[in-house]
Amino acid sequence: MFYLITGGERSGKSSYAQNLALQLSDSPIYVATARKWDQDFQNRIDRHQSERDERWTNIEKEKYLSELDFSGKVVLIDCVTLWLTNFFIDTKNDVNLSLEEAKKEFLLIANQENATFIIVTNEIGMGVHAETHIGRKFVELQGWMNQFLASNADEVVLMVSGIPVKIK
Repeated sequence: MFYLITGGERSGKSSYAQNLALQLSDSPIYVATARKWDQDFQNRIDRHQSERDERWTNIEKEKYLSELDFSGKVVLIDCVTLWLTNFFIDTKNDVNLSLEEAKKEFLLIANQENATFIIVTNEIGMGVHAETHIGRKFVELQGWMNQFLASNADEVVLMVSGIPVKIK
């Protein structure tokens, strides 16, 4: 089973995804894809970690999720935007290569036996038009990856102001 939880920044995606994971399992896995860029980001990571109790297994994995065995587990991956950023930076902003690598990783994990995935992503293309060329390239990358993920998802939920709207 594969759930995609999407929406804007601070729309309630992570809270909804965490609650869903706990409904599906007494011991879900949380996979954080963020790189620790600066102290502000570390503070954000710390806040998110404090929201999860001892029921959770926390794993930090920046890119190659297929190196982990999720068979038979409920896995929350948070989030696609930060995960894609890692590919985008490492490929020197190559949209096509980043998209190819991310899709490949997703397909590898999606085939793990009896795993349930809850994947959080952002709808960054719904906001203000990116000012920079690199920003616009990333918005394209995010949009294409979101379309790919949604087409593969069993269920897609759009979070709007803390309210889940099932769209697939």
